[in-house]
Amino acid sequence: MNSFIPQLFMNILIVEDNPELAIELKDYLSISGYVCRISKNCEAALEEISSNDYDIMLLDLGLPDGSGFDVLKSVRKIQSKMAVVIITARGELDDRINGLQLGADDYLTKPFALTELGARLFAIIRRIHGFTVNDLDIHGFSLQLQDYKLHYGGIPIKLTKKEFDIFQYLVLNKNRVITRLQLTEHIWGDILEVNSDSNFIDVHVRNLRKKLDKHAVIEWFETVRSVGYRINA
Repeated sequence: MNSFIPQLFMNILIVEDNPELAIELKDYLSISGYVCRISKNCEAALEEISSNDYDIMLLDLGLPDGSGFDVLKSVRKIQSKMAVVIITARGELDDRINGLQLGADDYLTKPFALTELGARLFAIIRRIHGFTVNDLDIHGFSLQLQDYKLHYGGIPIKLTKKEFDIFQYLVLNKNRVITRLQLTEHIWGDILEVNSDSNFIDVHVRNLRKKLDKHAVIEWFETVRSVGYRINA
């Protein structure tokens, strides 16, 4: 497969009781641009999805305090739009069918290659957000994920990495209000969480807007007062 996996800043919850595997998954996905947290059992996973917004869950079925199927049932009640990939040593057909019927998006049987996991996650994200392999298009602007470049009508627009990351994440989540804290967590991790109300993010967004506004009217790039930002498609 192609070794290139574009950096798509998604929050992933890894529900896995094997600490070595959990860390291996987190390290690999973090390098690919994902922001990851680990839960070691059903109770911790349910607490996480009740209090935080995740894009994807990697879910082991054999957890120490219950079945991953029970977590999956709760996920579909709490966060219906979150993608779920079951990762388990249980490869029986009945388990696969049960997981998919309960709402899982994909199923990987251990052991699996990390590159296969990365490819499957990217395929899920492409399906959810509806974009081609290397390009995101919005109102005449084209983000080239592989090259970290932005164009408007063939004209290149020079962005800093953070400006590109912010624009990419907002475009991926078009028509949704994205809070400053969500931008912090998805792009900077938890580093700035205590300062999420500062103007740090606002400065990057303001600079990004100036660069976009030189090429087209961007009334679709909305500031939601006291909350965050939204790109309307």
